[in-house]
Amino acid sequence: MSQINKIAVIGAGNMGSGIAQKIAQEGLNVVMVDLKDEYVERGLGIIRQLLQEAVERKIFKPAQVDDILSRIEGTSDFSAAADADLVIEAVFEDKQVKADLFQKLDQICSEKTILATNTSSFFVHEFAARTSRPDRFIGLHYFYHPAKNRLLEVIPHETTSAETIEKSLLAAKLHGKTAIVVKDAPGFAVNRFFVPFLNEAARMLEEDLAGIPTIEEAAKQAFKIGMGPFELMNVTGIPIAVHASTTLGNELGSFYVTADILKAQMDKNETWDLSGDIEESKLPPIIERFYGVCLGVAAALVDEGVATIEDTDRGAKIGLRWIVGPFEIMNKIGVDRTYAAVDAITHKYDDFKMPQVLARQKEIGRPFDFKFVDLEIKDEIAYITINRPEAMNALNETVVSQMDQQFTDAEKNPTVKAIVFQGAGKAFVAGADIRYFVQKIKSDKISDIYNFTREGHELLLKIENSSKKTIAILDGLSLGGGSELALACQAIIATPAGTMGFPETGIGIFPGLGGMLRTARMVGPELAKYYVYTGATLSAQDAYELGIFSQLVSPAEVDSTIKQVMSADLPDKYRHREIPDRLKPLAEAFTAENVARLFAGDPPKAVSEELAAKISKYLRFKAPVALRISNEIIDQQVGKSIEDAVEIELGRLNEIFSTADALLGLSNIGRRVEFKGE
Repeated sequence: MSQINKIAVIGAGNMGSGIAQKIAQEGLNVVMVDLKDEYVERGLGIIRQLLQEAVERKIFKPAQVDDILSRIEGTSDFSAAADADLVIEAVFEDKQVKADLFQKLDQICSEKTILATNTSSFFVHEFAARTSRPDRFIGLHYFYHPAKNRLLEVIPHETTSAETIEKSLLAAKLHGKTAIVVKDAPGFAVNRFFVPFLNEAARMLEEDLAGIPTIEEAAKQAFKIGMGPFELMNVTGIPIAVHASTTLGNELGSFYVTADILKAQMDKNETWDLSGDIEESKLPPIIERFYGVCLGVAAALVDEGVATIEDTDRGAKIGLRWIVGPFEIMNKIGVDRTYAAVDAITHKYDDFKMPQVLARQKEIGRPFDFKFVDLEIKDEIAYITINRPEAMNALNETVVSQMDQQFTDAEKNPTVKAIVFQGAGKAFVAGADIRYFVQKIKSDKISDIYNFTREGHELLLKIENSSKKTIAILDGLSLGGGSELALACQAIIATPAGTMGFPETGIGIFPGLGGMLRTARMVGPELAKYYVYTGATLSAQDAYELGIFSQLVSPAEVDSTIKQVMSADLPDKYRHREIPDRLKPLAEAFTAENVARLFAGDPPKAVSEELAAKISKYLRFKAPVALRISNEIIDQQVGKSIEDAVEIELGRLNEIFSTADALLGLSNIGRRVEFKGE
């Protein structure tokens, strides 16, 4: 696939400037174009202000802001977009204005340029038809604020080429977006159920079912959100809600038509008054009404093939910041209750029908199943994608089981020569799902943790010993179990964003899926101890120089590199490696003698005072029992076969998860705790 070197954004308003800012923040060059220089300067001013606020909040340093701004070119000359690989339209929602703009861009831009619309209301195919490149036309729907919100709906229309979709997904990844591919349909996925959520709140107010404070509270309880629909409309603008519901009503029928009271509020040019008392007795029927509308619409859009149940939930959690998605809510409250709530809506609104996906689930009588691991076979390569970006692809029983099944299917497929593991979104895999461990410890089911871990080891051994080449793609963060999954593969291809880390001793446990074992086999037990005990990040460059990463390439080179690795002989994964001189002091600090000194509270010998102080500081915040057991395991694994070494790890699992430190650390992720050493 060709590189993406330049992106243009047309429109310097709040959305356009936010998109341009995000692109530049992620290290890409972007040109922001608007009709007049004063509009462009206003957009640049918005970006500068937001970046300055980020400096004040210690998100960026001033030098970083300078770098970001240096990657943004602002101009009123549309020809500056001519050589862009991707042009994103972000002007206001006027169909004719957008259509005229795309006709203009079609004439200006080079043949390679992909044109994209950020519309939230109109059909993508209608704009594509106004150009001579419908195959290179796509929808990219950003969510407010685009510099902060990670969700991006990628909307191909019927004649969008596969290469355009692939390149658009690459662009999304390059500027830090979590993309979901949805059908070119009214409201796409997220707005399809979110706009009725706002509209139905207004209808309930119009019907005098309850006052605004009560409706707000019902929404917060139903969807576990911080702001209710009226406050959200106040923040984002009531006209936006009116415009979106009007568009949906025009395309989909009266169920979606804007409530009269909502139009009236817009005409008054006033925000909603949120003051008043909550009437507790009125909450239950309002909650059921919200469920009936939102869950019913979510099921309907899945019925129509607009999005999968997983991407629908993903859109809610990432784009709207709901704690749980619509289908997770259905599972939580039960399919029967969901069906009853939606059935009530079908009787209230004649043109809203019971979605078949919900009717079938009620007939089956069990919760919805979620698919978190995808398998795609292309050009003799099986791509296994851990697709749980809203949880940074964290591993749990379901994910590991699905990964095992997809791997088995790929291995059995005679056309497959290589099996590639990758993560959706910005992370590869950010470890195990910590909530699982806490729940099992509190319910006195540590044996379940042991069984889960053993199954994980069995899968990783199959991956490591497969007759087909197994390759991990690290194009983002990997922690704990994610790093262990990558290490089990026969080769690792990384981009500069790919990192590894073992944070376990800082949360009261040890890396339990072979991370200590495989790292020690590759770079020696001393350096393995440094990374395991300190939890220090192993950068892409360091991992490449150590020979842990097979290849270090740009994101656009990953596909071609996979094919190179697939066709070449792989070196012995556990061959002897020379540690780079600059990393040797890290290994020296963790010789047997120095480990004993560190555990006794003394600084290591034969290293600089600066490094000794740094290591001592790291270890002060680690769990003493986890450090001791990790040290014993690494020492005992030396000289053992991989299989025997795995058994040594498994043999200490019950012990570590039974400690007070394990429960303390796992229950306080992200917070510094005082470990008790017991």
